[in-house]
Amino acid sequence: MKCLPVAVSSIVSMLLLACVPAANAVSRDITAIFRPDASKPHENVFLNTTPIGGYCQHQPTVCEAKKLSSILLPVTFDSTGPIQANHTDPRKGAMLSVPTQWRELQVIHSETGETETVEFRWAGIGATYRLPVSAPSLVGGGVSNWTAHGRLWGGKTWQSAPAPCQEVGFIGYSDKDFPFIWWTPTDGVCAKKASYAVPSLKYLSVNFAYELRTPNPLKMSSGRYTGSLNYTIGPGQDFDAGDVMIPTDSLLTLNFKLDVEHTLKVEVPPGGNRVELVPQEGWQSWLNSGRKPTRLFRDQRFHISASSRFKMAIECQYISGNTCAMSETDTGHAVPVDVSVTLPDGLMDGAGQPVNRRRLLRDGSGTELFEPSLYVDRRLGMLHFEVGRSSVEAMLDTGATRYTGDVTVIWDSEV
Repeated sequence: MKCLPVAVSSIVSMLLLACVPAANAVSRDITAIFRPDASKPHENVFLNTTPIGGYCQHQPTVCEAKKLSSILLPVTFDSTGPIQANHTDPRKGAMLSVPTQWRELQVIHSETGETETVEFRWAGIGATYRLPVSAPSLVGGGVSNWTAHGRLWGGKTWQSAPAPCQEVGFIGYSDKDFPFIWWTPTDGVCAKKASYAVPSLKYLSVNFAYELRTPNPLKMSSGRYTGSLNYTIGPGQDFDAGDVMIPTDSLLTLNFKLDVEHTLKVEVPPGGNRVELVPQEGWQSWLNSGRKPTRLFRDQRFHISASSRFKMAIECQYISGNTCAMSETDTGHAVPVDVSVTLPDGLMDGAGQPVNRRRLLRDGSGTELFEPSLYVDRRLGMLHFEVGRSSVEAMLDTGATRYTGDVTVIWDSEV
């Protein structure tokens, strides 16, 4: 109960408490996870990990074919009185209407505050209706339970869904109970007219089928995204069972939890962390011909596995402007080293262009965003190191024999 203070004026001032019922609420979690699968690199979608309850628990193949799931709700409905025979107002009998339109909600990253959009819709509704006495006794006896359940509702059992709902299939029944599930392709009232008086009615094991649309996980950061949707239950509400059937709870909150577990792994072959820059034809060609090399370079292979966005940059032992340098120990003479990267197919820049010999700079400019179009699993990439012609000539003119320097290449998933 929620108590509201109400001031009352009289000869003696008083303060009374007017108490009104508070809304009862239930909640359910909708969970999904993205974890890249090397065996299915093109299937970059979330896996729905929500525990299945209700119809899909008993008929998983039907739900899988329609790409649906179902949830069992801790909600029951009880009639406030009898349902009259041949009633003309659907709201005075057995009816169901659920929110079938897609609804959007924002899910928010728990650490970064990034937002993404999830879409959700009700695709079916089910329960078990329970009569106070056996169905044959309500229709006059002498018939089977199946026939009696049909006669009670105009000749067709609740396996047969009233339009605009659609029939799903047979579940089972007893003399008092009849489980049912109806697809709900569009909004509308799905009503059953009683042909005989029904003293009372209950809906037990209420469950609904749903469809879920999740964002592209390749464009999301690792971590958990959360958000919620509220649906009202009761006469005239989102989930409406008419004026006779009243729910035990009036609010349903769906809590969405999407977990993203990305992969970003770079493998360099053994010894690949030690790079020696040499002329095109090797040093022996220069020694034999006396012709100065035009450049010194080395292409270093690496393998990359990536399902997430990342950026790249370099850090340097010796600095030359916005790039790194190599230095001669005795004289301190230094020359710049150009570093660039080529990424495998499936990894693109922020403009959707392939990455071929893209310069890596200390400030990260030009390499602020790379992202996969699919899960890239251990594909070949290349780092390119080069000292240009003028710098090579300067190195040779000094007579020095050894230039060294450390270059750290950074793949950073914190974009």
